[in-house]
Amino acid sequence: MQQFLISAAAFIVLVGLIVILHELGHFIMAKLFGVRVEAFSFGFGPRLFGFKYGDTDYKVCLLPLGGFVKMTGENLTEESADEIASDPAAFTAKPRWQRMLIGLAGPVVNFLLALVLMFFYYVLFNEVPSVTVKDTVVEWVTPGSPAAEAGIQTGDIVRGFGDVSNPSWRPQIYEQIKLDPGQYVPVVVDRGGQTLTLSLHVPSVAKTEEFDIGDTGMQPQYLPGPIQVAQVQSGYPAQQAGLRVGDQIEAVDGHHFHSIDTLLAYMQWEQGKPMTLTLMRNGAPAQITATPKSVDGVWKLGFGYVPPPMRNDPLPFVAAWKKSGAFFSDNSMIVAKVLHGLFTHRLSISQLMGPVGIAQVAGEAAQTKDWMSKFGLASMISLQLGILNLMPFPILDGGMILLLLIESVMHRDISLIIKERIYTAAFVVLMAFFAFVLFNDVSRLGVFTHIKP
Repeated sequence: MQQFLISAAAFIVLVGLIVILHELGHFIMAKLFGVRVEAFSFGFGPRLFGFKYGDTDYKVCLLPLGGFVKMTGENLTEESADEIASDPAAFTAKPRWQRMLIGLAGPVVNFLLALVLMFFYYVLFNEVPSVTVKDTVVEWVTPGSPAAEAGIQTGDIVRGFGDVSNPSWRPQIYEQIKLDPGQYVPVVVDRGGQTLTLSLHVPSVAKTEEFDIGDTGMQPQYLPGPIQVAQVQSGYPAQQAGLRVGDQIEAVDGHHFHSIDTLLAYMQWEQGKPMTLTLMRNGAPAQITATPKSVDGVWKLGFGYVPPPMRNDPLPFVAAWKKSGAFFSDNSMIVAKVLHGLFTHRLSISQLMGPVGIAQVAGEAAQTKDWMSKFGLASMISLQLGILNLMPFPILDGGMILLLLIESVMHRDISLIIKERIYTAAFVVLMAFFAFVLFNDVSRLGVFTHIKP
C-alpha cells in the first residue's frame, strides 16, 4: 500500500505539473493573441475550488491527472457557430497562423522544460562515480574491432593517445577520437611493464552524436569491483539460470568485467551463446550458465545492477547547456525510433508503458537518492509529451495544426460536420489505444503474475 501511495503521488505531481506547463504554453499564447480563455484547470471533472480573474476561471478539479485550457470557440458545433462567428475574441476568429502558434506553444514549452531541467541537473549536480580506477585501463577488446586490429589487448593501460600523455577516458580520449574520424591515431600502451606504440584506426561513426568509446572496440574500465545484482526480471534468462539478488558477478566466461556496458558489449559479440557466470553468493563461490535472449535486436539477460556510489561534479554553464542539448537530441532520436518501430510493425504496442508503468517508475525515482533518475525521468516525459502532441492525429495539437494547414491550402474552412466526425473517430481510436496500453500495464503488475518461491 505504501508503494502504491508513493507511486500515485509521484505520478500526480510529475505528470500533472508537466501537463499543466504544457497547457500554460497554450494559455500564454492564446492571451497574447487576444483569445478569450474561459477556463484554466488543474485536473478534470467536477470543480473543487478556484477563483475567477477577468474572463478566466482558474480552478482545481477532482481528478488531478493533468489539466486543460478552454478557449471560446475552440470546440464549435453547428448550433454555436453562428453565435461565435461574430465574437472577435473567439479562437476561430483569429488568423490560422495564430491558431497554429497557439497549438505549437504547448509542445514548445515541453521541449524547453526538458532542456532546462537537464541544464539545472548538470549545472547543480552532474553525479559521477565517487570511486573510479585511476589508470586508463582497457577492460575488454571486441574481437575484429578497430582496437583489436590495432593490437590493443584487454588489460592494457593507455599511457598516450594522440598528442595527450596519460589521458583519461573522458573527456580526453573521447574528444581526441571525435576529432579524428576515419584517421589513424597513435596509441601508447603499458602491457605488463612493456611500452608499446600502436596505431588505432578511428571509425567514421566517431563524427556522429551517437558515438561511444566502445564503438572502437575498447571497453574502458571505470570502476573497480564486480557487477552486483540489484534485481532479477521474471521470465528472463537470468532468473531461469538461477541468478539472485545480491549475487556478485566476478567473471563471465573467465573475463573479469566491472561494468554493465562491457557485459552488454560482450553479449552482443557472442550473439546469444550460453555464458558461464562465476559468482560470489553470500561469501561463497558459485557458478551458473545463462543464455541471453534477443529483445528488439539487443541481447539481454534480464537483471538490474547496483549502481556505484556517486558524488556531485557540477559542470560550467556552457558545458551544462551542451550536455542538456545532447540529452535532448539523443532521447528525441529514441522516441523517433520507437514511433518508427510502431508504424513499421517492428515494435509491438504491448511493449509501450502507460500511466501505471509511468507511476511505478516515478515512484521508484522518488525513492532513489540520486538526482539523475528524477531530473532524467521528468525531462523524458516532458520531451515525449511534446513529441507525441505534435503527431498529426486529430485531437492532438499536431492534428489541429494539420487541419489548419489543409484549410490554408484550400483557402476555406473544412465543414463542421466533417470535423466532428473526424474528431469523434479519433477520440474512439485514442481511447481504445489508451485502454489497450492501460490493460498491458495492469497485466504486468506482480499481483496478476504467478511467482514460484
